[in-house]
Amino acid sequence: MSTLTETLLREVRESELCETLDNRRIRCFACGHLCPIFDGQAGVCKVRFNRGGRLFAPWGYVQTVQVDPIEKKPFFHVRPGAAALSFGMLGCDLHCSYCQNWVTSQAVRDPAAGAPFVRVAPPGMVQMARRARASVLVSTYNEPLITAEWAAELFHAARAAGLLTGFVSNGNATPRVLEFLRPCLDLYKVDLKSFDDRHYHELGGRLQPILDSLRLIHEMGFWLEVVTLVIPGFNDGSGEVERIAAFLTGISPDIPWHVTAFHPDYRMTDPPPTPPETLLRAASIGRSAGLRYVYAGNLPGLAGDLENTRCHHCDLTLVERRGYRIVRNLLEGSGACPRCATKIPGIW
Repeated sequence: MSTLTETLLREVRESELCETLDNRRIRCFACGHLCPIFDGQAGVCKVRFNRGGRLFAPWGYVQTVQVDPIEKKPFFHVRPGAAALSFGMLGCDLHCSYCQNWVTSQAVRDPAAGAPFVRVAPPGMVQMARRARASVLVSTYNEPLITAEWAAELFHAARAAGLLTGFVSNGNATPRVLEFLRPCLDLYKVDLKSFDDRHYHELGGRLQPILDSLRLIHEMGFWLEVVTLVIPGFNDGSGEVERIAAFLTGISPDIPWHVTAFHPDYRMTDPPPTPPETLLRAASIGRSAGLRYVYAGNLPGLAGDLENTRCHHCDLTLVERRGYRIVRNLLEGSGACPRCATKIPGIW
């Protein structure tokens, strides 16, 4: 019986996201690791590999397909209440010990994480979205950057059918992959996991490529929202939260920032769940730094009004939420506050 890795070696197609370094190595541009890959070897992600001086990348399958409210991604400034057809593949360029999707993201690293997959074609994915009355197609559950080519193939078909397209990503991108994706990708959610390079090393990455990518994602015109999972004892110190908020404000005060609650998962079971007061403090820091749209997640009903979208000019509640359910939406159509006519950034 073939191992999962051996099986995945057949579910590939040649990629253009590379350059030749010498007669033994090519460089992959899918993520910020910029792996120099020797012939016969794979990159850090374990799913992109060099075969005879050519780069091959995952193609033609999905592991998970699910219909979610778009608020679950989370995108709060994109068509509130819309259904998103979410799909995932296998593999990741990081190895976060608290990953909630470890069965897919760590499938080629962790023997306990094996996950089956099914082959699909772009028309079939579009048809699934239509049946589900979804208006958005989102690549998530594993790191979409390392499967960017297949996502792009699906997204071109989705765009032609009138759907929005989105990434739920760790943000460890490169200019080359963002340029490749820009013609077919609308929405980009980034998990900014820390503002400490030592913490990123623990997760298998580096901080600087994520910071560089966040700036570039915004400059290139993707709709960007940022999430920070606030973990007790890891990244919940006021100083670190302040640095994250100041950095995002420096890019744009209009970037929605979601501070979300941790619960023990996978290999990180020691820290306690994030208490509501920690999220409230983080949100207060974000607002004090100048961010206009700060949200608290994973604690429905326990974080005051931080699930709602308010006008930054007159403070009117524009979108009221209960968990992932939309109670009231005053922005549908116009995207402007009905009281003071202030335009609210987003895709309404």
